[in-house]
Amino acid sequence: MGMQTEPETEAALGPHRSPHAPLTAYYRDEADHQRFLRRIFDETASDYDRMERVMAMGTGARYRRMALERAGLAPGDRVVDVGIGTGLLAREACARIGPAGSLIGVDPSPGMLSHVALRGVQLRVGRAEQLPCIDGEADFLSLGYAFRHVSDVARAFAEFHRVLRPGGKLLILEISRPASAVGNALLKAYMRVVVPVIARLVARERATSELWRYYWDTIEACIPPAEILAALEAAGFAAVRRHTELGIFSEYSAIKPRLVGSPG
Repeated sequence: MGMQTEPETEAALGPHRSPHAPLTAYYRDEADHQRFLRRIFDETASDYDRMERVMAMGTGARYRRMALERAGLAPGDRVVDVGIGTGLLAREACARIGPAGSLIGVDPSPGMLSHVALRGVQLRVGRAEQLPCIDGEADFLSLGYAFRHVSDVARAFAEFHRVLRPGGKLLILEISRPASAVGNALLKAYMRVVVPVIARLVARERATSELWRYYWDTIEACIPPAEILAALEAAGFAAVRRHTELGIFSEYSAIKPRLVGSPG
């Protein structure tokens, strides 16, 4: 066991693939991309929960709780929450796993981690492509609305597979473009017009408007759900499926297969 710095499955999964093409309006290359993400999340951490409450109209916690239940999170589970941010998804996970469970939160932004107000949670600075976790450390691994910010889909999914125990469960929450042109236009108008107004009214940091504008650009440019499902299967996951709510909230769930001959 141990942390794997170069996933062995990389060659089998193909070349490096980002969830979207480079967005040169924000960064020039991959190194600049990482600097941009670190800056924008560090600078906006104090606004993040406030913006989420307003945009979700108070329904976010209930939805996250239901998504975790649908994915099979159980009391006593050991959880690794990748891209924990300020702890919005982790808070609901902790309530479900109870005192017998445990949760490790991983995020590349120290600013975000400084706003995680959850007792008993281990916080580790790290990225999805190189998780600071040992092999098989988790019964359940989650990634909440951060898939669009990874740099290498195959490497991240290989890491998720490594860190889960055989039989462990995976949940990725993400916002997807609506299938219809009308729905896509409405969501774009909301993210491009309404959200900046909300940010100006409730945010305290100047960079918050930039963050939510970047959010829409990553949603619009992201690879389609079918490619995400295919990448999970290529990484070795089984029972891969996508559940959607309101046509835009995608829940990707999967299971790491048990070893041949293992019980259960």
